[in-house]
Amino acid sequence: MRRVAGMLFKALLLHKKKKQSAASFPFTQGIGHLLATARKSSDFRQHSLTNEPGMFVLSYYNSLIDEQKLRRHVLQRFQEEYANPDNQAELENLHQWIPIEDIAVMDDITKIESKLLKGYAILQIRENDSQCALINLSNIQAGLRSQNDAENEFSVVGPKIGFVENIDINLHLLRQQINTPKLILKEFKIGNISNTKVVVAYIEGITNEKHVETMTQRLQGIDFDVVFDSSQIHQIISDNSTTPFPLSLSTERLDRAVWSLINGQVAVFSEGSPYVVTAPSTLLDFFISPEDYFLPWIIASSFRLIRIFGVMFSVFASSIYIAVLTFHYEMIPRVLLIPLSFSRHNVPFTPVLEVLFLEITIELLREAGARLPTKVGQTLGIVGGIVIGQASVEAALTSNVLLIIVALSALASFTTPIYKMSNTIRFLRFPLILLAAIWGGLGIVLGICFLIAHLTKLESLGTPYTVPLYPFRAKDMLDSIIRAPFSVTTKRPSHLRPKSIWRYHPNNPAKKRNEFDE
Repeated sequence: MRRVAGMLFKALLLHKKKKQSAASFPFTQGIGHLLATARKSSDFRQHSLTNEPGMFVLSYYNSLIDEQKLRRHVLQRFQEEYANPDNQAELENLHQWIPIEDIAVMDDITKIESKLLKGYAILQIRENDSQCALINLSNIQAGLRSQNDAENEFSVVGPKIGFVENIDINLHLLRQQINTPKLILKEFKIGNISNTKVVVAYIEGITNEKHVETMTQRLQGIDFDVVFDSSQIHQIISDNSTTPFPLSLSTERLDRAVWSLINGQVAVFSEGSPYVVTAPSTLLDFFISPEDYFLPWIIASSFRLIRIFGVMFSVFASSIYIAVLTFHYEMIPRVLLIPLSFSRHNVPFTPVLEVLFLEITIELLREAGARLPTKVGQTLGIVGGIVIGQASVEAALTSNVLLIIVALSALASFTTPIYKMSNTIRFLRFPLILLAAIWGGLGIVLGICFLIAHLTKLESLGTPYTVPLYPFRAKDMLDSIIRAPFSVTTKRPSHLRPKSIWRYHPNNPAKKRNEFDE
């Protein structure tokens, strides 16, 4: 009886969750409701093919269709045939008017919605008719290019599709992945001289309206002459312009942008930029790689912890070396003291000058390698690092131990998936080096306290930057420091205040049948 009661309780709870999810996403009641929802997007077009208003109304998503096919096979042919008074247009004989094979006449709203989001155009003889013709105008070539891989956010597992500089292609790629009319696109013009096209994307019914309103107000309040890239928009709309931390996440990957939207974030596309800005973002979002969701959760959690440990090592390794050698010799184990003193006995500089010399050398090599052509830059980084490192040790300018520490520190900074956060980590090392040189361990502690105080005061689109660590959200920790299994992460992050908290409802795991029990 208890087992039966427990099963009934689980079934009732699952039914309640599905009911709540259905309430958040009401099904389309008719074609009028479908078109009213689609009109909220700036890429939706609806116009009459004749001079009579409300007659022969054509509706479609501009980002999903082939415009040449629309002009050549629909608009031009329709005007030619309609000019003849003997021809009477009916939905059943559209094949005689429009030279497109895939034309279907139906009144099933579910199929109409599905085909509209696949690149079909809806043709109604009268504006309020429930029966319509669906004309296939999809652009199957858009987005299928040989060079649109993500260059800076590379991953071994998972899709490698990246955005390009053409905003129309980017929106086409986005709509192919998020196949729902609730994906709303709002278009703006920014730049007094450039008039750059900027599009705000969000999913109605998931994203909180306050995030959309805040992003819209900040974009409309921009007074700038020329906007070249979304990184400029990122800096202008930032909550705090005096922080080295990026407060919004910029990505060139399609899957990361889709993941942000389905979680309840807002995405900003800019013409001429292959990067998309998503907000509100948290500090831990910058250490999450899309590859984590294509690997088993145990392996993905291990890699995520390695990234976080690598960042901490990269920030504090050089400053701890200076503090220990300058002020805290007693912390060095006796076994390590002899080889450490042997490696430094010919070095004429203090530890802080020794560290600054190597750190600046590494930064010069990194900047030179990034500015040169790919093959030359890789060769310069490898050969230059080996030659300069070995020569500086033989010339007694640095010690072997410090060379290893700085090399590992530079290597650990590359584990961050987002390039802008990697730059921030490299910058933070220098203030901590100076504090360690002045006050030793106390200086490092002061630097950590100042860093924590600064992070807790930051906000991203009005949301705390350090959530779920502070304010603490226990349930959101399941997909922050670690990546829990999909059977646990059924809810969206609560700090985003989504209108629909449930992402999906996992089925009960299938039990394996034991043949020996029979």
